[in-house]
Amino acid sequence: MTKRDYYEILGVEKSANSDEIKKAYRKLAMQYHPDRNPGNKEAEEKFKELAEAYEVLSDPEKKSRYDRFGHQGVDATGFHGFDNINDIFSHFSDIFSGFGGGSIFDSFFGGGGSGRSGRRTHGINGSDMKISLKLSLEEISEGVEKTIKVKKFVKCNTCDGSGAKGSSGYVRCSYCNGTGEIRHATNSFFGQVINIVPCTYCGGEGRIVKDKCPECSGDGRIKAEVKIPVNIPAGVSEGQYIPLRGQGNSGARGGYTGDLLVYIEEEKNDTFIRYEDDVVYELFISMLDAAIGTEVIVPTLKGKSKIKIEPGTQPGKILRMKDKGIKHLNKSGRGDQLVRINVFIPSKLSSKEKEILRNLQKSENFKPDGNFKDKTDGFFKNFF
Repeated sequence: MTKRDYYEILGVEKSANSDEIKKAYRKLAMQYHPDRNPGNKEAEEKFKELAEAYEVLSDPEKKSRYDRFGHQGVDATGFHGFDNINDIFSHFSDIFSGFGGGSIFDSFFGGGGSGRSGRRTHGINGSDMKISLKLSLEEISEGVEKTIKVKKFVKCNTCDGSGAKGSSGYVRCSYCNGTGEIRHATNSFFGQVINIVPCTYCGGEGRIVKDKCPECSGDGRIKAEVKIPVNIPAGVSEGQYIPLRGQGNSGARGGYTGDLLVYIEEEKNDTFIRYEDDVVYELFISMLDAAIGTEVIVPTLKGKSKIKIEPGTQPGKILRMKDKGIKHLNKSGRGDQLVRINVFIPSKLSSKEKEILRNLQKSENFKPDGNFKDKTDGFFKNFF
């Protein structure tokens, strides 16, 4: 497939200077960032395409070759773009450093700096981790800081993560001659084909531990339980996740540390039903209170509050309590509390109570009027 023009990809002119190229890349990289587009393969490919264009145009030598010879001039140097998202984060750590190592959520969610800063020369990358965190509706409403306990691989302090007993504890892999790669050449109808695979003897590191650290047995990491603070903003929802950069498993022998993804779970609330950032409360009142009106104390997410029941309030009526709901995520304001009226009908009455109600039954005021059905039909249309 024919590659697109790098200047077109970044949306800059050929005369653009380095600052303009960097600014354009930063803006578009945030737009197609994996954290903003989870599971979106098209956005991921655009993210890689942008990184490839920036890698060339930000390098004066590569840019010069591209301006003179196009894509062929750059391909001749051995550059073929990026296949791995993590390599983009590490390669352009200066671009993403203001975003918590590439996460657009870190400024809100309190993630640490990325464990992927800088270029790895040795070691095996640590894996990402996932954990579920249950939150009450009250915690979601205001935001909260939690401390979670995680069992994971951490860097060995004895060898500082190298896996070797001392500075001379490594030897170069003789099988791949320190390159970490094995090249196999085969002849085909189209000519010679070079197949490059990681060295199986050293795991692609190019070196082997000769004198292993006694604490970690040469792995450069040990298993431990650590406490990690997590800042939860108000307004999060079930299924959303918070990426904490560099808080996953440590890499072996100097590899990158993985990320920790904290997935949100909402605890069931026996008092309220959540509807986006509004909360619904089911209020039961007597038919007499509904008829003549009253004042009632109702619970809210932040305590208790008084509401007025107007005379003639019908079952199903919604009373709106402004700004008593959940704070909006990443913006000002908050939802409301919606109080839905339910009228209690007694199932047991004394003889005297029955006599009183029979007398009232004869009154025209106790008979439903023609507008009653229209009011109930319109309730769900207006509310939902």
